Amino acid sequence: MNHVAAMQEKSGAALVLKRVFDAPRDLLFEVWSQPKHIVNWWGPNDFSLPFCEMDFRVGGAYRFCMRSPEGEDHWVTGIYREIDEPGRISFTWIREDTSGKPLCDTVVTVEFTDREGRTEFTLTHTGFESADYRDEHIGGWSQCLDRLGDYVSTPDG
Repeated sequence: MNHVAAMQEKSGAALVLKRVFDAPRDLLFEVWSQPKHIVNWWGPNDFSLPFCEMDFRVGGAYRFCMRSPEGEDHWVTGIYREIDEPGRISFTWIREDTSGKPLCDTVVTVEFTDREGRTEFTLTHTGFESADYRDEHIGGWSQCLDRLGDYVSTPDG
């Protein structure tokens, strides 16, 4: 099941993506919380993650570099605001331009709900300045979640 909802809220545009993964909730939480897993699935199709630092605790920071197939780097950083293992992670999402200047400052929340060995997953990305900018993220997040699904369905995932 793939579901995408886009909405306008008082604080800006919001994006909600829902999936059901054929993997247990504990595994999904683990692959969102450890760099050794994230480097294998994060980013849109054909992107790599050559830089991944995470201090996975409330108040801890992360910094990722997503590299496109053409070699263009896309940096994102943020702070973990909430960690409720194994059900929820919330963090700020700050995209940077090539000089390190923030392009956007938004919030991502991911939720994991057990469904008899499968996981109902919801990603909510809020605070976009416009619906157009929100919509630019639908493809990237959708591809990222496709890669996540492939990763957790492999024996080593």
